[in-house]
Amino acid sequence: MAVKTADARLEERWRGILAVHARTMCEIDRALHPHGLGASDFEVLDILATAAPEEGDQCRVQNLVGRVHLSQSALSRLIARLEKDGLVERSICAEDRRGVWVALTRRGRDLHAEVLPLQRAVLARMLGDDRGDA
Repeated sequence: MAVKTADARLEERWRGILAVHARTMCEIDRALHPHGLGASDFEVLDILATAAPEEGDQCRVQNLVGRVHLSQSALSRLIARLEKDGLVERSICAEDRRGVWVALTRRGRDLHAEVLPLQRAVLARMLGDDRGDA
């Protein structure tokens, strides 16, 4: 039997990380679907709730780009959909007309609080310390 090379072990480890990520995202999607959210929708709401903890607090969309694993155009479409659903509000930055602010609405905050335990339960189940393969 051939001994695994360092490259082969690295590749195997990378594939394992991708598999855990894919399974976890699917499970989050499944848990949040009844609430009209997907994993990426939740991620944006969660970042906004953390970055702007008080009602009325805003976050620059540009600051979300590096934290959400979506292209800028995909993030813009996602934010537009969340805005259409009444979960966020967008506004133009007065100091920099190219900048866009986004804030959770009361409805967005309430939905985030409602589904947060569901998302965290999936993370605990999929990534918990008691899992041998995570």
